[in-house]
Amino acid sequence: MEKLKELGCTTLQQTRLSGRGLGFDDVIARNGYRWWYLDGFSDDGQTAITVILFVGSVFSPYYARARRLGRGDPENFCGANIILYGPKRHLWSLTERGSTALSRSASSLRVGPSQCHWHDDRLELEVDEVAVPWPTRLRGKISVALPSLGSQCFALDEAGQHRWWPLAPSARISVDFERPNLQWRGNAYVDSNAGVVPLEHSFEGWHWSRTECKAGQGLIQYNTRPLTGKACRLQIAFDQHGGVQLVGSSSALTLLPKTGIWRVAREAAMPSEARVEALETLEDTPFYARSRLSYSVAGDHQVAMHESLDLRRFKRPWVQALLPFRMPRRGGGG
Repeated sequence: MEKLKELGCTTLQQTRLSGRGLGFDDVIARNGYRWWYLDGFSDDGQTAITVILFVGSVFSPYYARARRLGRGDPENFCGANIILYGPKRHLWSLTERGSTALSRSASSLRVGPSQCHWHDDRLELEVDEVAVPWPTRLRGKISVALPSLGSQCFALDEAGQHRWWPLAPSARISVDFERPNLQWRGNAYVDSNAGVVPLEHSFEGWHWSRTECKAGQGLIQYNTRPLTGKACRLQIAFDQHGGVQLVGSSSALTLLPKTGIWRVAREAAMPSEARVEALETLEDTPFYARSRLSYSVAGDHQVAMHESLDLRRFKRPWVQALLPFRMPRRGGGG
């Protein structure tokens, strides 16, 4: 515990973020949020996928406005963010929906036409969404073979208002889409975050990355920039069985080139001996970037998924005005 306090973080008393499976039916505080995140790379390295299921969509301009008006019911601002990355083009979908489109139980989560089911050792997703800005149907199935769920979760701020659970840092994924016609297998990562206040009330932003090393082992880096108090700098090792171990703070921060369009700052927290470079910018938005990094230590080459989040930009009115073009809302209530 003392070591975690030095890093600006704390472990939670419960062994997991939820005592009921993946926490699909957990209570979410008013003005708060919960999301479930997965990403995966194909075995040939040519394609990738990211899925984020939101209840209380943290980047929603509609939810931000509702909170200002005292109507911050997280269940009325939910969505399924589906992103397909291919060698020729990327497809993005995030349609926000109201509470009538949401159904939650201990083993399932439905948001509009898309749904997710948990079966002890497997996560099954059925996707039926429309990509933007050019309408393109995304329809298919995703199956993630889960090892035993991670036994620890972490608070990302000194007050413990934001929590992170690496529930399956090393998993196998199967992607089988009808539209577009796409089938592949690969390695995946699954986690979950929860909070009782909006992200921008606590943080200026953060940098996060995860690598997948040999035999399903790798590192996760979480580096926050809080509005007040001590920054959280986590470096966590994981294994193929879902076990995680705190291995200390990152020993070096590598400044990477800013994104090409919106000039989002990127830095990667890696051991000092690592060589890090940006291979590809997957998402370049006014306040958020997702990238594939090359990560090498002592000749061992790996690929990392990396994200940079700038919540100072997110709060700016011009950014809020742009968001509906990527995040249309269906279902009223906000």
